Amino acid sequence: MNMGPPAGGDAAAHPRPTVIQLTIKEKSALYAAYIPLFAEGGIFVPSARQYTLGQDVYVLLTLPDDVQRYPVAGKVAWITPPGATGARTQGVGIRFPHDERARALKARIEEILGPLLASDKPTQTV
Repeated sequence: MNMGPPAGGDAAAHPRPTVIQLTIKEKSALYAAYIPLFAEGGIFVPSARQYTLGQDVYVLLTLPDDVQRYPVAGKVAWITPPGATGARTQGVGIRFPHDERARALKARIEEILGPLLASDKPTQTV
């Protein structure tokens, strides 16, 4: 019976997810970063770090006027490279997972944003 890799096995085969701490202090910044296009929700993270599509990331998200930190085990769903057109900020779009915690986070974000969700102001997202 195979019990997994031997001690000291190849850690590169299953690297630990990158941990990102993201604190959003203003509703306008949350509006610019939130990705309602994803059915399960998502968030844009400004970053100069290199990521790959589908990469696992663990985001510790703090929302405006909320003392709670929301842990999200998401995946990189798109990448905005340096020098992107339209003066877009370099970073990554993180897709929230299909789970109850992510659904609660999406609902909390949409509750905070309220009428801003219907705005046509430009965002950092698609």
